[in-house]
Amino acid sequence: MAFQPFELEQWQSEWEHTVEYNLADSSVRCAPVREVLGPEAVDRLLDQVLFYPQVNGTEALRARIAGLYADAAADQVLVTAGASEANQILCQALLSPGDEVVVMEPGYRQIWGIARNLGCTVKSFPLRPEEGWRPDLDALQAAVGPRTRMIAIVNPNNPTGSILTAEEAARITAIAAKTGAWLHVDEVYRGTERLAEEETPSFWGGPNSSTHYERTVVVGSLSKAYGLAGLRVGWLVGPKELVEAAWRRHEYVVIATAGPSMLLAELALEPATRARLLARQRELSRRGWEGLERWIGAHADLVSAVPPAATALGFVRYHLDLPSVAVADAIRRRASVLVAPGLHLGAEHHLRITHGYEHAPVALDRIATVLRELKAG
Repeated sequence: MAFQPFELEQWQSEWEHTVEYNLADSSVRCAPVREVLGPEAVDRLLDQVLFYPQVNGTEALRARIAGLYADAAADQVLVTAGASEANQILCQALLSPGDEVVVMEPGYRQIWGIARNLGCTVKSFPLRPEEGWRPDLDALQAAVGPRTRMIAIVNPNNPTGSILTAEEAARITAIAAKTGAWLHVDEVYRGTERLAEEETPSFWGGPNSSTHYERTVVVGSLSKAYGLAGLRVGWLVGPKELVEAAWRRHEYVVIATAGPSMLLAELALEPATRARLLARQRELSRRGWEGLERWIGAHADLVSAVPPAATALGFVRYHLDLPSVAVADAIRRRASVLVAPGLHLGAEHHLRITHGYEHAPVALDRIATVLRELKAG
């Protein structure tokens, strides 16, 4: 069986340090350590003993994470090396060759690739751009069958920034429950809402929630909503037996998340600090979208986009009859700007452009120049 590379991450890792401006990232300008540490916490970090930390995550950090989810307990949380490790070991724990996995597209294609590498059959259901990137849940219903082991979604969505409604979330849960499939929800963009101050409700609902389902597992991290990607701290929340199974695989992959990172994560999730970090990210995201929206309006013959409800991402459609990898590569070579090709996210003729950085306006002007050159032939 041929190995399926993670094309999006390969694209970024090969080129992100070779360009002048990187807009292929999926966060905002990340915060420095001093924005996480209060004066009283500096000594805690400096006194951290660099021995092996608690393998499944420190008790204090797991308690902080559990507090973000209705009726979750610390022993239902596993701390991982970013959400990427959580997704990897979750698939290893749940999937076997011959299983079917249904994914949302466009989307972050990690589950898509991991499942293929594990010998699974991968199906998809679409978000419809003509409907504001709303999900086609009839297509999801049709894709799910007796061999479906997992339904995997990203909410809020990467790359479109769309957020599922309560009715859509309830129907997705009902579809999973009808067949007994596991429902995996990547929620790393909770807290990045552009049009509201309230966080997107988690699929990890309490007993009275419309999304309450015993085979739900959610994944989160500090990378996107908190602007702390360099800590490489993520987590999964699920039934205790699944957390135990993932923990056993976590021991093979990394043994434990780094101790200093877990301490900084605990401090970041202290309520007042958490609120400050979320506000910082939202300010950068909202201001960035205003700039991207102006740019799109100024170049309407070249590009268009559905306004995102969350994230610091613009999923921009370009009006050229060229494949997205070719367009993104031309932008990289001619403008020294990196953007993400839509093909690597499951939707051609789009580019994912991050706008939560101060250098975005200059980089966008360069992108427009290249697009205009390509249009001229």
